[in-house]
Amino acid sequence: MATRRVKREAVVQEMTPVKLEETIRRSSRTVLAPKRLQYSPGDSTAKTAQKKRKTETLVEEIGQNKRQIKDEEDVENSDVDLASDGHGGLSAYELERLENIRQNQAFLSSINLFQATEEFKQLTKPKASQRGLRSQAAVKQVLPPRKSLRLQNKEAEVLTLPAEPRGTLIFEETTRAKKPPGPLPMEAINMDENKLPSELLKLCSEDSTEDRKMKVDLKEYRSALKKMNITEAKVAKVVKDRIFSAAFHPCTSSLLMATGDKWGKVGLWKLGSDWGDDGVLLFEPHTRPVGCMAFSSAHPTQLLSLSYDGSLRCMDIEKAVFDDVYDIEDGLKTFDFMSHDCSILVVGNWYGEVAIVDRRSPGNSHDSLHTVDTKVVRCVSVHPLQKQYFAVAESKVVSIFDSRCLKKTKSQAVSQLLGHSLSISSAYFSPCTGNRVLTSCMDDYIRVYDTSAMTTKSPLLTSIRHDMHTGRWLTKLSAVWDPKQEDCFVVGSMMRPRRVQVFHESGQLEHTFMDNENLSTVLSVTAFHPTRNALLGGNASGRLHVFSS
Repeated sequence: MATRRVKREAVVQEMTPVKLEETIRRSSRTVLAPKRLQYSPGDSTAKTAQKKRKTETLVEEIGQNKRQIKDEEDVENSDVDLASDGHGGLSAYELERLENIRQNQAFLSSINLFQATEEFKQLTKPKASQRGLRSQAAVKQVLPPRKSLRLQNKEAEVLTLPAEPRGTLIFEETTRAKKPPGPLPMEAINMDENKLPSELLKLCSEDSTEDRKMKVDLKEYRSALKKMNITEAKVAKVVKDRIFSAAFHPCTSSLLMATGDKWGKVGLWKLGSDWGDDGVLLFEPHTRPVGCMAFSSAHPTQLLSLSYDGSLRCMDIEKAVFDDVYDIEDGLKTFDFMSHDCSILVVGNWYGEVAIVDRRSPGNSHDSLHTVDTKVVRCVSVHPLQKQYFAVAESKVVSIFDSRCLKKTKSQAVSQLLGHSLSISSAYFSPCTGNRVLTSCMDDYIRVYDTSAMTTKSPLLTSIRHDMHTGRWLTKLSAVWDPKQEDCFVVGSMMRPRRVQVFHESGQLEHTFMDNENLSTVLSVTAFHPTRNALLGGNASGRLHVFSS
């Protein structure tokens, strides 16, 4: 045991460092010495010197890098030109770096990178067209500064709480006052002069001798649609608020359009004209949404417009007045012409009634009134050849009536178009023969029915899936026929990017109108020109978009 103890002590003594600057504190327990080994003083000295040289080299390199970085910053921030002979004391590396910077800047300038970036930012944020009506800046009223009663040296008023209300609270609905009955002067509210442009009467009086029924085969029709385009000049703000209805004037020398908005305003826009605001004239014959409008085919200077406020007026450009055609308290929804001279109208209202109005009769009342639905009549359409037949879009069914067999209540329908599960937005006879009826329903389907035989239940030909849910802030979508091609129709779309689609009655998609720069909103209201290759679309901000060839 003694021998082992002696050997252990000898090893510990050999492993102990020669010079210890501090005494090692030991605990009460027996522990091993710190692992600071020194086997050979000579080897230790050599290694220490080598490490010292490495450390000094590393410190020197770090200092050199710092000086180099500082010199680069001084060169970049300096405005002093380098001497041509000594280069300002810069090293070869620094001169090469400055030359690379100069070459990079020259290359970026040559390809106009920064300018292209700014142009791309402008393109990615399309702005609404500024053509048409100008927005008037509101005059800010300067009010005197408010002061408390204490600063005015006045005593505070003693206020008493009002008595608690009892019974049912009555909320008064604020509505705009309806225009007075009778003719209204045709004065544009966006012009200082009350006189209408002379070109307007000349344009509306134009005799369009071109045949409106120019049906062509589908190949030629698709080719004509592809040639129609839209530019910035073909977009303009025609009315102030959301568009509810729009129509083309039948003239062929120029494109003249009319549209009605949410608060009873009617706008006229001639494409490429300079009268008014970029060719826009704005009138205010109604006070509530203009739900339906149409130009008279027998008298091109007359535009009939119907409003929810219960008024149906005729804008006579020749007389420069808005004549009062038909007037009730409120609730008119739709109308159509029942005679070739456009003197007899069928008018539908929100109460499930249709009225037969003869414009030749004195006064502004109806000749007869008939209840056809218990809820509402959303659309009426007259057969283009047999004018005694008219289709009525009721709650969930479309009924075709004969005006010669109408009764005050419970009139018998000649034919019915079944299959709709929700409310029907519109129903229109085909424009040439009336052998088809096109319906738009809130169950997300567009349907085409065969009405050539006028059977009790007209057969369904085609059902096309189409998103019809626009929400409360957009006008409902309605599919409408092309007057020149009675087997094709157009409808707006909720798809992105925004578009307008043209379908064949078989359900085949014929063409899609798209433009990323000039079309970025939903065009709820659409209409084709009766003779020219032109299409209009109206959105919720009062702008008309025109596709034409």
